[in-house]
Amino acid sequence: MTHRATRLLPLPAGWPVTGLLLLYPLWWVLGLGVLIFPIAALPMAVILARQHRSGRRVRVPPGFPLWLVFLAVVLLGLAVLDTSPAGTLAGSGTDRLAGAGFRVGGYLSLTVLLLYAGNLREDELPRRRLVALLAWLFVVTVAGGLVGTFAGQAAITSPVELLLPPELRGNGFVESLVRPYAAQVMDVGGGTVSRPAAPWGYTNTWGNNFLLLVGWLVAAVWGYGARRPVRIAALAVLAVAVVPAVHSLNRGLWMGLAVVAVWVAVRLALRGRLVGLLAAAGVAAVLAGTLAASPLGDVVRQRLDQGHSDGIRAYLAQQATTGMVESPVIGFGSTRSTLGGRHSIAIGPTPDCQRCGGFTIGGNGQLWQLLFAHGILGTAAYLGFFGYGLWRFRRDHSPVGLAGGAAIASSFASMLWYNALVTPLAFLMLGYALLWRNAAAADREATDREATEPPPVRRAVA
Repeated sequence: MTHRATRLLPLPAGWPVTGLLLLYPLWWVLGLGVLIFPIAALPMAVILARQHRSGRRVRVPPGFPLWLVFLAVVLLGLAVLDTSPAGTLAGSGTDRLAGAGFRVGGYLSLTVLLLYAGNLREDELPRRRLVALLAWLFVVTVAGGLVGTFAGQAAITSPVELLLPPELRGNGFVESLVRPYAAQVMDVGGGTVSRPAAPWGYTNTWGNNFLLLVGWLVAAVWGYGARRPVRIAALAVLAVAVVPAVHSLNRGLWMGLAVVAVWVAVRLALRGRLVGLLAAAGVAAVLAGTLAASPLGDVVRQRLDQGHSDGIRAYLAQQATTGMVESPVIGFGSTRSTLGGRHSIAIGPTPDCQRCGGFTIGGNGQLWQLLFAHGILGTAAYLGFFGYGLWRFRRDHSPVGLAGGAAIASSFASMLWYNALVTPLAFLMLGYALLWRNAAAADREATDREATEPPPVRRAVA
């Protein structure tokens, strides 16, 4: 039985995902930014509910029970927000509820995004179009990176920010959500630099999204046989992308790109696709030559010699694991601020010790946040869900399979230094949905072939 698409408004089917991704630069300029994801999840949830009531089955992805366990641990963590583990600033659960609620809302809304995108039919939102939308966001990321590199001081006051009361507008966290700015101006190695952030809010999030989206541009253009002008334009985007990628001084991005390259090379080699493997090797050689023969190489070498954040990251990783031992099952429900820093027990920085003061435990990588905020159970469920997906879809050697698998593989490496909420996890969920839909389509094709093939002819035995 074929069910007619249930539409909330007279809009094209799949409009919440299309509008979310295609118009993201507009949402960012308006000051909605990551807030658009929970907003878009509302009509997605309504559409899914209406489809269920109309008799259209709402499917769940492989490994989904693991994700439900993770969500349950996240919700249980709200009950322990009052707890102040050793070495952290004392506080009440009420004070911590805003940050914890933001994460709960993020995880729930992205769960809806996964279910909605995974349940869309090809006539509602073709997989190829969703791949193209993710590729479009890589182009947006590169454009924002160029603005951040060459006009790092650029920032605007968004309409949403203007509507906020002054006490909220002055909050640093709220400002990061609603104010569009091109770069984070930071002191790296003794000098002030502009590190690209547009349109993702933070330079680390920019690097993480660059890493998660670049494969979808390659899949959209070369995997689906785009025309020559499109291929030339895509090559130009990839070439230009080197500039903000280097000037971001984002070592996590550089290491993540190496992981993606190795992952794709191994997948191609196992399938005997020597042409693709040689093309990837050629791109790597050209990139290495460009870095060696241009000032960009000097930027890379200087950054590698200036590991100014290494000590802080190691200190926070130690604090996260120590806290996990104190509450090993479900963690502490959210992040905490350290009582002082690695150089001093002072509450905040002083003129004589600019690096003194508290840091956020769990703010230096998704793995450390999982361990501290959600314990071993939450961490195992989170990693298990994406790990199972990586295993479940390992035989998908299509463009979607390569790009989606590379994104998940790189996320396992980058969780050592990048946090996932909100946009990186959103793109990871959309990649998971594409892998899931690809597998379902392959199963349907196999079933159809079996149904149409004539039964084997049995010869009589003399």
